[in-house]
Amino acid sequence: MATLQDFKTEEKSWWCPGCGDFGVLAALQKALVKVGAEPATTAIIAGIGCSGKIGNYINSYNIHVTHGRTLPAALGVKLANRTLRVLAVGGDGDAYAIGMGHFMHSLRRNADITYIVMDNHVYGLTKGQTSPTSETGFHTKTSPQGSIEAPVHPLMLAVAGGATFVAQGFSSWQPQLADLIVRGMEHHGFSLINVISPCVTYNRVNSYDWYKKTLVNLDEDPTYDRSSRARALTRLEETDELVTGLIYQEASTPYEEKIPGFLKTPLAHHDGHIAQEAWDALLEQFE
Repeated sequence: MATLQDFKTEEKSWWCPGCGDFGVLAALQKALVKVGAEPATTAIIAGIGCSGKIGNYINSYNIHVTHGRTLPAALGVKLANRTLRVLAVGGDGDAYAIGMGHFMHSLRRNADITYIVMDNHVYGLTKGQTSPTSETGFHTKTSPQGSIEAPVHPLMLAVAGGATFVAQGFSSWQPQLADLIVRGMEHHGFSLINVISPCVTYNRVNSYDWYKKTLVNLDEDPTYDRSSRARALTRLEETDELVTGLIYQEASTPYEEKIPGFLKTPLAHHDGHIAQEAWDALLEQFE
């Protein structure tokens, strides 16, 4: 069985000291150990941005894709080899700006992929511009008088868009975050874990202290119904999405299990005869 050390690499991180992404990395490594994952059967598909480097610090298969294309690449990996545990990871810019179209379609397809989004409400890699989740009035170098745009609400979009697992964690609250990632990986279908991951360099408004005073932990509310899509939307609107914990979950059948005639194991795992038959059948469809 793999240990925490097995999921670590020797590459030195270049994140800023205090970056929330350190907490996400630690929680993800702990979660992989807890679910019994192995480096040889785990694939990390990472996007562009500070968060995109996370795959370099986890000992597993790792693809660093182009901006906004994290989810289609992850879907391709999952369809090519369903025996892999596939995790897509990225930031709020990669996920909810250029990647928004892929995000919405991934919700309705419901492939068995875990999507971890590190949300810091700012573009950190490009030195502090507004991101899709920046609040109206947020001051940056490119919006010195304050952002005039309304922010994206990814959790409400996910719930309304048909997601079957939606959660939000906080990089400082390790036990809960690691548990949410475990539950997301164990979910049969697409799971979104949005992670509040403060940027200590370019966002001094949405700080660790601010979140600790503001966040509401849904996991501590015994009356909250996580199986109700309507209740989830109401609670998210009431709190302006400033919550942590499991927000919504329903039983589902993943996309790849619905495709007619789709082999359950990759061709590389079959003997030559069966693989050739499958290849010939595929070619016949285009002749």
